[in-house]
Amino acid sequence: MHKGKAMDVKAFYYDLPKELIAQDPLEERSASRLMVLIRRTGEVTHKVFSDILQYLNSGDCLVINNTKVIPARLFGVKEGTQGKIELLLLKRLQDDVWETLVKPGKKAKPGTKIVFGDGILTGEILEITEDGNRKIRFFYEGIFEEILDRLGQMPLPPYITHQLKDKNRYQTVYAKFEGSAAAPTAGLHFTKELLEQVQSMGVEIAEVTLHVGLGTFRPVKTENILDHHMHSEYYSISQEAAEKINRAKENGGRIIAVGTTSTRTLEAAADADGRLQEKSGWTDIFIYPGYEFRVIDGLITNFHLPESTLVMLVSAFAGREAVLRAYETAVQERYRFFSFGDAMLIL
Repeated sequence: MHKGKAMDVKAFYYDLPKELIAQDPLEERSASRLMVLIRRTGEVTHKVFSDILQYLNSGDCLVINNTKVIPARLFGVKEGTQGKIELLLLKRLQDDVWETLVKPGKKAKPGTKIVFGDGILTGEILEITEDGNRKIRFFYEGIFEEILDRLGQMPLPPYITHQLKDKNRYQTVYAKFEGSAAAPTAGLHFTKELLEQVQSMGVEIAEVTLHVGLGTFRPVKTENILDHHMHSEYYSISQEAAEKINRAKENGGRIIAVGTTSTRTLEAAADADGRLQEKSGWTDIFIYPGYEFRVIDGLITNFHLPESTLVMLVSAFAGREAVLRAYETAVQERYRFFSFGDAMLIL
């Protein structure tokens, strides 16, 4: 089914000047620019994000990912030597045992104890996983999430070098359930007011949850993208959300996913006819050109890294050549790229 050079990772490369990578969020969330790409014609229009209302119709259903980013980056010292250690929480395995990424790894052998924030949190390395991550058990008094909120920093992507002044700006206004190591960035453009306007137009809003892992930033290192090992992420869809989406579809409304994370959740959970039911589990769905979408009719998304699985997903939806042309236009028009950058609406 998948033949030809389109499956070569280089087919998803584009040239991005470094200065177009947005280092800080805009003052006003919905003031970002919005590029609108119509799949049928390939036509591109330049708008502002709040103009999204012009493209939504009564009866449509907007699907948002209500995951909440945890301040998962911790800085501590090794007990005894006081050597500095940086920790990134990746996945909660059981109550106080987490899979983590530790820097520098050579200091982090099993049995090592790490002290954070004058000892209000300590951790002991239990074992090293197959891919070099560390399993750690934490010890503390009180509520882990509250301690994390005090000590932890937002795990901003590696291409953002500026310090984030306000933690909430790497969080959507509808973030609810803690568990992500990265924000579902397409949702960062919505304000509460804009969402109220969307609803008052008769557009349904369905909330799903997908906890975004750091694998989302992992570049595809294999020449043939089909050899890429996709990371696994936890998702959940409530009965209420499934019913809203099914109903909109039955009544001829469009399902518009806010972000690649909402898209992956819907496409992973749907049956062959594109219907959803209450469901939760882990997904490592990898969407690339040739994929037949079962649920979504539209996508709101940011501008993604060259050769990333996210560019491949967008290309699967809108066509690789159209997407790369749109990205070229975005570079010429000086759009802002990546997590704190501008947005794209594909219909």
